Amino acid sequence: MLDKFKYTDKEKETLLKSIGVIVDTREQKNLHIIQWLDSKGISHISKALSHGDYSFYIPKNEELSIPRDLYFDKEIIVERKAHLEELSSNFTEGRDRFEKELTLAPKHKYLLIENANYNDICEGNYNTKYAKKSYLGTLHSFMGRYELPVMFMPKNEFSATYIYYTFYYYLRNILN
Repeated sequence: MLDKFKYTDKEKETLLKSIGVIVDTREQKNLHIIQWLDSKGISHISKALSHGDYSFYIPKNEELSIPRDLYFDKEIIVERKAHLEELSSNFTEGRDRFEKELTLAPKHKYLLIENANYNDICEGNYNTKYAKKSYLGTLHSFMGRYELPVMFMPKNEFSATYIYYTFYYYLRNILN
């Protein structure tokens, strides 16, 4: 809808500043993300998402002909994994469910892996029995099969920044 209108630079700025983050109701251990959003004055709501852990919305703005909140959870999501052990579990025990979720997820989906680097997989620096070669193979297969960009976030204190700006620049590209 927003891509059908021609907004002025000031209106675009207003829309970008109004972005609110949607946090899936099942998301756990994300206080660091909520605290960052609060510290930046970024609104956030808890809502059950069909896919992913985070998405965004634009609140209604009648001056800009937006009569109700616009939700983007059918267009873009971020799936967050707190550590490599959680992802390993998704690749092994919960693989069917995880693959189904990725298959049905919106076109624009991102995987955020906290507290890890790529080299942690290569060197086996994780606490599961998942073989390094299998882990790497599955990760790369999923990246290609599901068009899934992966962001490793060794310091989870930057996760909220990544999530917010993923949505910010997605919207900015729509508005341009």
